[in-house]
Amino acid sequence: MIDATPPIYLTFDDGPDPQWTPRILDLLSAADARATFFVIGEFVRRRPELARRIVREGHALGNHTYSHKHPWAIMSRTARAEVRNGAGAVCDAVGTAPAYFRPPHGRRRASMIQEARRLGEGIVMWDVSAIDWGPLGSADRIARRLSRLKPRDIVLMHDGRNRRNRPDELMHVLPVFLGSLRERGLRPELLPNQAKVCDM
Repeated sequence: MIDATPPIYLTFDDGPDPQWTPRILDLLSAADARATFFVIGEFVRRRPELARRIVREGHALGNHTYSHKHPWAIMSRTARAEVRNGAGAVCDAVGTAPAYFRPPHGRRRASMIQEARRLGEGIVMWDVSAIDWGPLGSADRIARRLSRLKPRDIVLMHDGRNRRNRPDELMHVLPVFLGSLRERGLRPELLPNQAKVCDM
């Protein structure tokens, strides 16, 4: 029987983080929820076992560049290398290439988008941001933002601290949020995804 419950797409950026990613994975497992993790390549190199755990537990990895440099603060050649090397780190860790790319800071730069598309990666932004970072990233504000999502929304959250992010505040909200999704008639699923062979 086909499940007619509409999906939503949970995404987490800036990991894998040794403190926060395992805790978020535990919560997702308890809620039987799937998510896409847009990972930073240099963190994958440091923690390949975490990248493998993400995939082993039924989630997907997306490319969030190698070092999360701001797209507008680097030369075009460096921007392309950030995309290429981010994908390479994922390939080396898990044996498959990421199907999706999300630019750092949500800033679309032509050279990065072109390189991602050359690698066969779709560009993924978001519909609802938890804004779980900076001075506005308090638990009560995160909860209010997450309450506004609609079917088929792509939801942006953060599992990596990466200087300004507040996964510590997100953790106060995430268990109740995940538990409420099915009550709200929503099914947390992976972004539509085809596993790709590493060919770089």
